[in-house]
Amino acid sequence: MQSHFYAYMARMKLIRRWSLRRNTREENDQEHSLQVAMISHALAVIRNRRYGGHIDIEKVMLLAVYHEAPEVITGDVATPIKYFNPRIKDSFKAIERMASEQLLTYLPEDLRGDYSPLLLPDEQTEEWKLVKAADKISAYLKCLEEEGYGNQEFMAAKQNIESAIRALKMPEVNDFMDQFAPSFKLPLDALN
Repeated sequence: MQSHFYAYMARMKLIRRWSLRRNTREENDQEHSLQVAMISHALAVIRNRRYGGHIDIEKVMLLAVYHEAPEVITGDVATPIKYFNPRIKDSFKAIERMASEQLLTYLPEDLRGDYSPLLLPDEQTEEWKLVKAADKISAYLKCLEEEGYGNQEFMAAKQNIESAIRALKMPEVNDFMDQFAPSFKLPLDALN
């Protein structure tokens, strides 16, 4: 039986992010998901190494890889729209869930149980919370990069996202923000 699941996943590279802002460099869901996976990995390692955590690193990585999967059906809805009011936010969560459920039907039936926790994650787990923190950090890093290119379009978003990140009060997140994020403002020559 033919399965369309990975053909859909390949379309992540076609989903543009930040569509309401002028971008110096466009970003798509596929590259964003890779960055979120890398940041999630770092957050999990920092939690386990420095703060006595017991994060399942494989799980956090897989959740990060698939965290934007529903957008191959829904597209990327800009944050100001998605979070305009609680009714819209709740409605969009329901739409994302339906999209994830639809994606599961594109898998062979014997594999659905393995993918269901990735496409319909338990949002109360520490692994998922790290992925959501990494997602915010990725957005913040995009703002830093755009600012570094001289693009003022992301200034307000940068401030709002940084406030949201600091409000998480997660020590591994603070470590990442203090140790790794500042480098994203630097040009290549300054990194050497």
